[in-house]
Amino acid sequence: MAPPLTPADLTPALLRGALEAERTERGGLLPHRLPAWARAQNTDGQLTMAESQPSGVRLAFRTRATVVELDTLPTKRAYVGVPPRPDGVYDLVVDGRLLAQGSVPGGHVVTVDMTKGTFAHTPGAPGTLRFDGLDGTVKDVEIWLPHNETTELVGLRADAPVEPLPDGGRPVWLHHGSSISHGSDAASPTAIWPALAASAAGVELLNLGFGGGALLDPFTARTLRDTPADLVSVKIGINLVNLDLMRLRAFGPAVHGFLDTIREGHPETPLLVVSPILCPIHERTPGPGAPDFSSLADGQLKFAALGDPAERAYGKLTLEVIREELARVVAQRAAGDPRLHLLDGRELYGAADYAELPLPDELHPDAAAHRRIGERFAERVFGPGGAFADR
Repeated sequence: MAPPLTPADLTPALLRGALEAERTERGGLLPHRLPAWARAQNTDGQLTMAESQPSGVRLAFRTRATVVELDTLPTKRAYVGVPPRPDGVYDLVVDGRLLAQGSVPGGHVVTVDMTKGTFAHTPGAPGTLRFDGLDGTVKDVEIWLPHNETTELVGLRADAPVEPLPDGGRPVWLHHGSSISHGSDAASPTAIWPALAASAAGVELLNLGFGGGALLDPFTARTLRDTPADLVSVKIGINLVNLDLMRLRAFGPAVHGFLDTIREGHPETPLLVVSPILCPIHERTPGPGAPDFSSLADGQLKFAALGDPAERAYGKLTLEVIREELARVVAQRAAGDPRLHLLDGRELYGAADYAELPLPDELHPDAAAHRRIGERFAERVFGPGGAFADR
């Protein structure tokens, strides 16, 4: 007869990849990837949603359990006129190997009508994820939470004691970027490109990739400054273009200020600036970017650039302009900062990749492209001669 499942203490000590864990009204934990003081300075609903989606966040513990159950309350998104999104995926990793996957149905639902700009919230109930058939030996277990669903952790049960996983002593890689780093359109949380690169390089990932939120916000820079890390990278550009947020006059000084702030807390840490991957709609056409509502008739969401290429003469940003200015800023700073590096994002995904693995919505890589980007990042950045080779 199998032993009964016993509740485990659901404490922040079990979490990796989160900067804070908020206690909820039902006594659960809500992981956050920005600290409370930074969230208080934010007024953007998109960033509020993105930072609460636990990309790169996982429960990590050591146990002999053969059965593990996790109760969660997910918040799912639905878009009017677009086919339903699949439930978020949880990845079970045991002793470094992906062993199983699962989902939690139900939960809250936020329905977005992009043609009207409205949001509707439908409350839901928690669900249960169950992994069984595990061997009874001592093992290191990680449950990676869905990268694209806000996830409140409600309860944890197992048929053997659960202890927080000890620090393995691996270098911590702190990364900040946009929805591509967040994992948009990746197959699962361990298949987002930063997770793939971290696994290949043997480093501990702390992912501050925020869908729609890589905007050179000062509170994000201060968060990066104050977060202990052995390696730091920032991927800058696409959100500034598709939100049409600033002009060239403001962009260069803003990048300098962002890097200055990071360097206050990490004066000699290897610091990598990554420019945008190829995105043809915004290479020479400024933002804003917006959903192409005509594509909804086919049940597929695509994006289009609404700017005028002629406006580049007036300081509007395109991806070509962004790359040129980032190269200038990094070259200027690197003369006195030998651990500052630049990677052209087109080395990760360029024209040949777009021809083979086009962006399905004209903005985000698919699962196969995430894998390619992750493999190339690991090779070019963590490999011989790379910015993080001496980790």
